[in-house]
Amino acid sequence: MSSPAAVYEAIREATSDVVVGNEVVLEGLTIALLTDGHVLLEGVPGVAKTTIANAFSRATGLSYSRIQMTPDMVPADISGTNVYQQATGEFTLRKGPVFANLVVADEINRATPKTQSALLEAMEESTVTIEGETLALPQPFMVVATQNPIEMEGVFELPEAQRDRFQVKYTIDTPDRADERTVIDRFDEAPALTADDVTQAIDASDIQTAKEAVTAVFVSDSVKEYVLDIVHETRTTSALRYGGSPRASLAFLAGSKARAAIHGRSYVIPDDVKALAEPVLVHRVIRTTDAELSDRSVTEIVRAVVDSVEPPSADASFGEVSDGHPQAADGGSVKDNQE
Repeated sequence: MSSPAAVYEAIREATSDVVVGNEVVLEGLTIALLTDGHVLLEGVPGVAKTTIANAFSRATGLSYSRIQMTPDMVPADISGTNVYQQATGEFTLRKGPVFANLVVADEINRATPKTQSALLEAMEESTVTIEGETLALPQPFMVVATQNPIEMEGVFELPEAQRDRFQVKYTIDTPDRADERTVIDRFDEAPALTADDVTQAIDASDIQTAKEAVTAVFVSDSVKEYVLDIVHETRTTSALRYGGSPRASLAFLAGSKARAAIHGRSYVIPDDVKALAEPVLVHRVIRTTDAELSDRSVTEIVRAVVDSVEPPSADASFGEVSDGHPQAADGGSVKDNQE
């Protein structure tokens, strides 16, 4: 149960009644969980952004808190504060909702920059400081933030520094007709079905063992160079004013190792890097004015960048070599196991 592949399959199976057609997002959440990352989810209202995060926490057994971000919030509403107890004449700590394994910051762009910044220390250091006292957050710890791309009045766009702290970003689109039919049939049969009905499928020991397995995944020099080629191309293309940061390269490295592991491999292949290119880069790069005027989307530019970079050849050694052939976890060759 505690292998990364088994952990992901258990999560997928446990959430299947509630989460329909969003397996890529579930995969991204699992990758972030196993690599101490954070996730930004974007989508119009009603596409189950918060439901997916809640179902994920239920399946993993993680403690869960949801913060509905609003313009009148202050940092203490997130981190907590010391409260004076009149009966004892002393101050006691009242911890905020950030003290949970999985924190959902709903509509994060509705909070002011000052309040958004309250999440920075938590996301980067897994600690918060309250009136000079630094407190550790529960482990594992991850933030899943959501934002609505269509309502732009009264919102505060996330600054580049904070977007960069999210390991990956996924856009949740409206479902296709077949998936939406599945949803309405399912809720016709069980109208009261919610994420609270998801049962726990794994525990803390499973997560820890899976994280250790991800750390041991092999990354060849050719794949590392492929990651650097992509990130450096974002810094030189004429369509982008700012490309990926070194944190983007590290997100590629950690995320690719986790993706390889949950797909049953002990080594990373170029397809792992390609699969994560958009989630890792779209929220980090900034278009030039010409690209904006030409109505080129960030996603389109990122895809063009990836297409322009030559991946390592199919006969490159991505994993441990035995008898002259790269070996997969199941004993087959890397070439046979490329996705």
